Formats: sequence, structure tokens, C-alpha cells
Amino acid sequence: MKDYPTEKIRNLVLLGHGGTGKTSFAEAALFVSGAINRLGKVEEGTTASDFEPDEMKRKVSINASLLPFEWQGYKLNVIDSPGYADFIGDAYGAIAAADMAVLVVCAVSGVQVGSELAWDISAGKPRAILINRMDRENADFAGALRQVQSGMSRGCVPLFLPIGSQDAFAGVVDLVEMKAYMGEKGTEAGVPANMAGEIETLRAQLMETVAENDEDLLNAFLENGELTAEEIHKGLAIGIASGELVPVFAASSTKTIGVSHFLDAVCGYFPSPADVHVKTADGKDLKADAKGPLAAQVFKTTADPYVGKLTFLRVFSGTLKADSHAWNANRNQDERVGQLFVVRGKTHEPATQLVAGDIGAVAKLGETLTSDTLTTKESPLKLPPIKFPEPVFSVAVFPKSKADTEKMSSALARIVEEDPILQVHRDPDTGETILAGLGESHVEIACEKMKRKFGADIIYQTPRVPYKETLTASSSSEYTHKKQTGGHGQYAKVTLSIEPLERGSGFEFVNKTVGGSVPRQYVPAVENGVHEALLEGILTHNPVVDIRVSLVDGKEHPVDSSEMAFKLAGSQALKAGALKARPVLLEPIVNVRVRTPEAYTGDLVSDLNGKRAHVLGITPDEKVTVIDAQAPLAEMQHYATDLRSLTQGRATFEIKFDHYAEVPEHVAKKVIDAAAKENA
Repeated sequence: MKDYPTEKIRNLVLLGHGGTGKTSFAEAALFVSGAINRLGKVEEGTTASDFEPDEMKRKVSINASLLPFEWQGYKLNVIDSPGYADFIGDAYGAIAAADMAVLVVCAVSGVQVGSELAWDISAGKPRAILINRMDRENADFAGALRQVQSGMSRGCVPLFLPIGSQDAFAGVVDLVEMKAYMGEKGTEAGVPANMAGEIETLRAQLMETVAENDEDLLNAFLENGELTAEEIHKGLAIGIASGELVPVFAASSTKTIGVSHFLDAVCGYFPSPADVHVKTADGKDLKADAKGPLAAQVFKTTADPYVGKLTFLRVFSGTLKADSHAWNANRNQDERVGQLFVVRGKTHEPATQLVAGDIGAVAKLGETLTSDTLTTKESPLKLPPIKFPEPVFSVAVFPKSKADTEKMSSALARIVEEDPILQVHRDPDTGETILAGLGESHVEIACEKMKRKFGADIIYQTPRVPYKETLTASSSSEYTHKKQTGGHGQYAKVTLSIEPLERGSGFEFVNKTVGGSVPRQYVPAVENGVHEALLEGILTHNPVVDIRVSLVDGKEHPVDSSEMAFKLAGSQALKAGALKARPVLLEPIVNVRVRTPEAYTGDLVSDLNGKRAHVLGITPDEKVTVIDAQAPLAEMQHYATDLRSLTQGRATFEIKFDHYAEVPEHVAKKVIDAAAKENA
């Protein structure tokens, strides 16, 4: 592919609900442009976009795919992004790299949950709506348009109208040029007479919306009652760039009707990188100038089995050249830029450079990760970090066999590098390795990738709840450890006083012995024994917290006493005393904040109450209601799935640890019984 100047580049991301035909439309665009010579199908796993084994198996997009192609003297970088909630993370990076967001809406289903989410996360970008699948049974352009205008913006106005629908979908009418284009080839034809009234109404609406975005055009419209095609062209470019006007298109990906006219509009009306000004992290304006200082941001990282680590980036300023050096402004590291690629799905075409506004990939960067900025050490620039959603679903991961143990840590590190939403940490209380993502499918596919790409076979399960234990009364206990063998025996006598502390105080050990009843050198051994017993627990083998243990008396034997003897005596004395001090089980309590459409508020409050939650407040916030609550972590481990089911995916939530609280007696009994069975 030849080099294109910044003004001749267009960058757009396809967004929307899963199953609206984004991948099929991208495939149709590649086919119509001549970039591919065969129209692939999602159902057959033959599209250029969905080439990963996971995607071919599930018949859905899991990763964002870059699909550049040439059209009428322009280079179009189209990013096909996933629409299903578990895989939406890649869309955030794709939005950061694109200049224009195209929301694909199904003509049959209309505006869905994913459409609303796509609209929200693309706020701040110029946007367009593509009503796709016009050839499907029950396709309804007018109905979908009404939903778009009422649910998203009154500034959504059609540029193209469909001629017919379902099996009769035959072409489109250009409301700007007042021409009809029929069939796959877009043969020019006369405007259908039976559509004259609808066309007149919608063209008037288009002119009025266009005029509102420019004072000169508004004056012309008020004087003449209409605008010329040239004036509409000018107003469209202004309105789209400002985001005040959202053009609506009609198409069928499978019939490739309306696709070429959409691509014409992309080149004619959509902003080029030269029209888009971004700000650096310190608030300075950055212009897309190929001769300016280098600033390229990474929006996606993958592990390719053939070329190794592949780093996808958008050049916002300057020119990135192959076989050069760049400075990672986030990590203060020099990076050797070796091979540059123009990537189309799974095909990689070598490139000598990427100019301001262009998108491509670099192979085998050492330190650079998603969201980092590559610049020059002499004129360093840093772009604001890309904001990704926080993970809300966690699993405990384990190697399937001993052979996988060594591979697991490396595979986890690499999968997190590839997917910035995934997070890995070790739970200090349970000792489990926790992998967190956006949902069960997200973490399941991450585990499948680790096996396929990095050879680590990993299994996962619901994490153990990090219960703790504490005591609610004071007690004292005495224990004598005595053992006689052939040589030296073992002897130690310990008396302990145990008392509860305030929640969150931890553990205190106090030596209150007098007169050397327990020699000084054995006191640390007693403390170690007590500490080990606390970690082992009393009820459920979970650690005991928030107590003070005082060593008040003891006795040694001049020959048979030892550190080990006093350690064992301290451990057993603690266990005996703790059993008398009314031990109870503690569970982690989390703060939960749910953002939901008002219609689901009642159901969600009822569900939270059923999860032993305490609702703290319900607050209206623009279009949503915010529910604040505190709930036991044990009840919230599958909340991501529950919430999606209860609200059709329309609600989101955040969760954060707050404190530990006593487990109700009836719940504690079940936990204690389960722990006893497990340890048996």
C-alpha cells in the first residue's frame, strides 16, 4: 500500500451491539474497495476481521481488528471492534485511535443495549449511524431512525434513504445530490416517484440541521428556504466535525448495497486527522503534522505466533520510520523501532514509515505497552492515557499440571500485557492467584489464549472468600508441653491471657511475665507459636485477627526446655484459650455502586436485599439512578452476571473492599461445615 498524506487519511471505528453486522460491513467495504476478492462470512469463519481461533469458534468478534484499504484516492483505516459486553475493552483503545465513531444499528432490532453503550463511550468524537441489514426480514429503517433520534440525538439525520426493504431492498437515495443508486454496483437511476413525499420531508430536515451549524448557511437557508448541494456539503463537514450533526446511512452488508456510497461520504464529509486537534497530557494542542515532533500512542498489543509481540499505534504527530529509535515517554526507555507493518486482519504488509494521522503496527518492542506514547528524547511529548473499564469479575486460576506451573506466571504476564483490562494479583489471605476481567467469557477466553499462545494450560474457579476469625470474649489458658524420650525430653509450661480488640486492630503480643518464669530467650518462641496458631484459625482454618495475647506466666526445665517446646506450648495454649473466648467468623464487606436506568431500580434493590446487602442510598443522576450499598463479598462474586441478566446489560457497577463484619450465625454455620468437609 502506498503512502498517503495526512489529509487523505480517514480513521473510523465500527461500534455497536453484538450481532448488528459490524464485521460483515467491514468485510463488504474491503470487498467493494477491491482489497479482497472474495466476500467472507462470519458464519463460516472466513472474514478478514475475525481470524482468531476463538472468534471463528464462537462466531463473534472478540478482538478489535485493523482493516486499512484504499478508496478513491484516500486511505481508510477501519477498526472493527467487538460489541459483546465481555469483550468491549478493545473498543476503548480503538476509539482513542479513531477520528470518527460509526455506530452500526440493526434495521430489525433497532437500538439495543450495545448501541447505547457505544454512544456513551464514543462521546466527544464525531459520530455517524449506519442502519445495517436492510435486506433482513422485518427490517424497518423508519423505526430504527426514530429510536436513534429519540434515544441518542435529535441531530441524527439521514443522508441516504433506503429504496425498499427486506427482500425488496434495492438501492439508496442520496438526499444531498437527489440521486438514486441501485443494486450492488450503485447504478445511477431516477428517484422513485412513490418516495417523493418522504424524500422532501427528510431533505428539509437535513437542510435545517445543516444550517443550524453555521451562521452563513443559516442566513442563506432563511433567505432562500433551501440550500444548494454545495452549501449542504459545507454544512455537513462542519456539523459532523463538531458532533452536532450525526449523519445516518442505510446499507446491506451481505448485498453490498449502500456500502460504496457510505465510503464516498467518509472521504467527502468525515474529518481527516489534519482537522482533528488533540491535547497532550500537559494540555498543549497537538497538530497532525508529518513534519512535527513525533507522538504516537499505542492502542492495542497482541502476541503474534509468527512476529512475536505486535504493537498497534496511531501516529498523532510527526513521522515514525522503520529501523529507527523512539523514546517511550511513559517508561523513560529508548525503544528500537524495527519493522513497521500495515496490518489488515492477520496479514502484515511491511511499511517504511507511518505519517501523522496514520495507523499501523511495530514488531518486537521491548518495554512499550498499551496507552504508552512513543516520542523523541529531544522533544518529548506524552498523550493522555487511554481510559479502560475496570474489571468486575474475578476467578482463581491454577496450573492444570506440574508442567504448567512454571508457564503460568509468564503466560499471565503476557496476557495482561495484551489485554490492559485484565488484572492479576495474589490474594495474601487465601494464597490464590486472582485473574479479573469484565465477565466469565472474558476470563475464559483469556485462559484459552494462554494455552494456545503460550502453552500454559490453566483452569479457573470461583475465588475463595477471604474469611477471618476473631474472638468476642476474654479468656485465659494454660498448657504444659511435656515429652520424654531416650535422651533429652521436651518441657515448657505457658499461661496466656486472651482478649478481643477493636475491629481492624490486628494482633498484639505482650510479655507480662515477671521474675524470669519464662526465660527471655524463649519469649519469641512462644510468640511464634501463638502466631502460627492464629494463622491456622479456630473455626474454618482462616486467620484469627483483632486480639491481644499476653504471656502472663510459665515454667521451664533446666535440661528439657527448648525454643521448640515453648513454641508448641504457646500454640496449644492459644488454641485452648480461643475456644473458650467465643470465636466468630468475619467476612469482607464491599461498597457497591450501581448505575442503572430508573426502570430497573426496584428489581435491583430487591436483588441486593436478597444478597444480604444494606442499601445506603438511591440517587438520580442525569439519565440513570445510582444505588449505593454495602454487601458481603461472598454474595457479590457473580454479580456481574446477575446484573447483566436483571437489566439486559444496561447497568454497570463498581465494587471496592470496605471492612470486615461478623457473619450471621445461620450463614456462618454453613461456612464452618463446608470448611470442615474440605479439611476432612
